[in-house]
Parts: sequence; structure tokens; C-alpha cells
Amino acid sequence: MEKKIITISREFGSGGRTVGRMVAERLGIPFYDKELVDQIALESGFAPKFVEEHGEHSPGSSLFSYAFAPQGVPGVMNGLSTADFLWNIQCSVILQLAEQGPCVIVGRNADYILKDRQDALHVYVFADVPYRAERIVRRYGESDKSPEQRLNEKDKRRRVNYQHYTGRTWGAAQNYEMCLCSSMLGIDQCVKIIVEAVKISQGK
Repeated sequence: MEKKIITISREFGSGGRTVGRMVAERLGIPFYDKELVDQIALESGFAPKFVEEHGEHSPGSSLFSYAFAPQGVPGVMNGLSTADFLWNIQCSVILQLAEQGPCVIVGRNADYILKDRQDALHVYVFADVPYRAERIVRRYGESDKSPEQRLNEKDKRRRVNYQHYTGRTWGAAQNYEMCLCSSMLGIDQCVKIIVEAVKISQGK
């Protein structure tokens, strides 16, 4: 089956977003990351910064955090919690974008949302802790928390969010067609592998 839609799931600091952007550039197709956030914000009424922080992160560090998520306003959010309302909008936007044609979508549990599309290639990008720690300090600067603590907290919230809404384990190999270690392969090689896989599926 020809692969037209590429989803990139990634550990924090692994360079998955950069890989996705470069793949889109090489293939000449749309790239949805910040653009996806803006579209979800437009349809949900939430600020882009709020969507960016909460769209793929749990309210807390455990599944129980969803039980205490703020509830919505009846008639406005149909009584759903803020997290569930945002999830519904996110699913709708991602499904619409995939229908529009070939693209690369980063994060937002897109691998699960598009799991039934035979033309989707789902990729997971990971890396070792020293590589990711150095990368987030270089890109985002120092903070009062150690780089390792920042990595652990962000990935834990992504993991909990993913498990809550998909019932699957975040990062489990069977959820993806391809798992790439960016600290071993390098960003450019990850991009090359994905692009070649897409071209092979298209008979090029």
C-alpha cells in the first residue's frame, strides 16, 4: 500500500519534530505541528499555548489525574472535561487533515487516530537520555530542574495521555511501522530512512 500520511511520535528531546519537518520538505508535502495546534485552537476556542501544552499531555502524572480534570460548560462543551473536549476536537482536525492529502503530522496521538488508514506510515523516534538532555538544554536553555527531570516529566505526561485515550502503551514497537533511534542514527539518517520507505511504498 502506498504511504501518503506520515505520523511522527517522539520522545522529548529526540529530534522527532525536526525529523518530521525535514521529511515533509524532502517529499514536498504539508507539515503539521504548530499549524495543527493553531487549527485545534481555532476550532476549540482555546488559546494556542493552552492547546500546545495540554493536547498531548495529561493533567497530571497518573491516570487518576483525568478523574479530577475540570468539567466543561453544558451546551458549550457538552459537559465534557476540558481534556476530553480537546481530544474530540484534536481527532476531528487530524482526520480532516489526512483526508486533504499527503502530509506529515507530529505528535497529538495521530498514530492512533489514523490507525485504520492503510496509507499511513507511523514512526516513533527515540534516543538515549544523554543525547536528549544535551539537546533540550541547547534548544530550550537551562531551568531550575535537571535536564533528566524535565525529560522524565514531559514524557510521563505524554505516556499517561496516550494510555488514557488509546488504551495502548506509548512507544510500544507494535504501534508503529518504524522505530528509529536518533542518537544512534542521527537526524539526517532518520529522515533518509523514512523518505526511502515512502518512496518504496510508491514504487519509486
